[in-house]
Amino acid sequence: QVELVESGGGLVQAGGSLRLSCAASGRTFSSYAMGWFRQAPGQEREFVAAISWSGVSTYNSDSVKGRFTISRDNAKNTVYLQMNSLKPEDTAVYYCAADRNYRSRVVGGTPDYWGQGTQVTVSS
Repeated sequence: QVELVESGGGLVQAGGSLRLSCAASGRTFSSYAMGWFRQAPGQEREFVAAISWSGVSTYNSDSVKGRFTISRDNAKNTVYLQMNSLKPEDTAVYYCAADRNYRSRVVGGTPDYWGQGTQVTVSS
């Protein structure tokens, strides 16, 4: 069982930056691949970024490539999403997720564990 708690969301102007954090419970955090997803009003939840358990492999969606960076600190049981050059279309609730399977479950969009989400609003 993994419990995930996101933080760091808020209101920012277009072109600005935010860093989201996701703190995970449990002693086995380093064995889980992690991901970030987002859901805008009236839209389906979409994949944003993923990172393998070791941090060696990362993968971003095309919509955030070059602007967002996912990273993790296994000593702190935390995964981060650094978001730069934010656009109004990045406005959404951002969710942290975890699963032992990096490629088929996290990148594939069906991880087992989810956080409660944090709101990011980008004004134009």
